[in-house]
Amino acid sequence: MILSICTISFRHQLISIEQLAQWAQTNHFQGIELWGAHAKNLAAQPDYNKDWLAGYGLKTTMLSDYLPLNASKIALRQQVTQLSQLAKHWGTKKIRTFAGSIASSCTSEQEFTLLASTLRQVCGWLVEHGLTLIIEVHPNTYADSVNSTQKLFELVDCDNLKLNFDVLHVWESGAEIIPSLEILKPYINHFHLKNVSSAELLDVFSPATVYSASGSREGIVPLFDGVVNYCAFLNYINKHPDSTIRNMAASLEWFGDHSKEILTRDRYLIQQLQQQSIPVTIQNAGLCGN
Repeated sequence: MILSICTISFRHQLISIEQLAQWAQTNHFQGIELWGAHAKNLAAQPDYNKDWLAGYGLKTTMLSDYLPLNASKIALRQQVTQLSQLAKHWGTKKIRTFAGSIASSCTSEQEFTLLASTLRQVCGWLVEHGLTLIIEVHPNTYADSVNSTQKLFELVDCDNLKLNFDVLHVWESGAEIIPSLEILKPYINHFHLKNVSSAELLDVFSPATVYSASGSREGIVPLFDGVVNYCAFLNYINKHPDSTIRNMAASLEWFGDHSKEILTRDRYLIQQLQQQSIPVTIQNAGLCGN
């Protein structure tokens, strides 16, 4: 597994990209998932680029943004062009967005057809740049369940449309994680890894909360301390017969406090799990039992 930090984890901290790169290298991360807002702000400092990042043994695994799919064709094309230039600058082939902003159960067939058509158009523009559009499994978007996600990918039918399999959000949808992985495997190109202490606190990940500096962080917990059994999931990934799944790019998507401390710990435990030597200090260590 190619493991990245997300720069969005440090959205409310006074920390530079250089400090993040140094810290990620020291803690044996292999990449950085660069938040679109950060990439746009760094554009005024072009010396920060893919070659600079490679000097730390790191690469940009994904550029994560929010394309305005409901905007005019001209406005959307401008955003796609800007993000494509930033992706090239940072050396990533992947641009992430959401499948709209309406839950699949609230989307009419006409709206669904329009969404698929728009995504197909975006994929066509990105092909010109050799880029892939990544759709994320996420609540209150069309890709909020296994069935709706599969339906969307089948209708768009573009080779450069792929899926960010957000493990928590798949669980949140009520689906079983491992069977969902196998169903959606042909589309998966990235994993997001995060956890929550209970289903009652899932709203802590709503955009209005996570993007607010004063928003609640109650319920956001380290990867192996929450309701999703990451020991089982990662063990399954580590032993998967498909090398593409075993070597998938993944990001630790941490939105809580004490970012460096938590990410360092989770990175260490993931490495230990990969080596099949699980420390007994893990909270809920029984989840990793044979």
